[in-house]
Amino acid sequence: MNKVKINVALIRLFQFAVFVLFTFMVLAYTFAMILLPLDAIVMLIKFLSLFGLGGIIGAVVAVPVVGYLGMQVYKNSALCQLLVEIGANLVQTGKAHIDSFNKIIETAKA
Repeated sequence: MNKVKINVALIRLFQFAVFVLFTFMVLAYTFAMILLPLDAIVMLIKFLSLFGLGGIIGAVVAVPVVGYLGMQVYKNSALCQLLVEIGANLVQTGKAHIDSFNKIIETAKA
């Protein structure tokens, strides 16, 4: 009986590790999609400062440019849907792998 408890605890530990891994991956994907336009704004501001434009003028030019590019991605429904599907598939894959540990626990208890 004691060996069964140790096996179940070990399986739960690995289940938690997989949960943390997939949670990190989903958060990293989400924040990458958020930070990508912000990074593009910073890069455009730095690029425009090479031509002698200040940070404020560069920001006035860069924000609408990145906004326009974001609008084009939003208008392209196939691309927008693909980005959402990738995130949803990542969540579904993580859930399936975490649920598969429950089957292993049932066999360990038997």
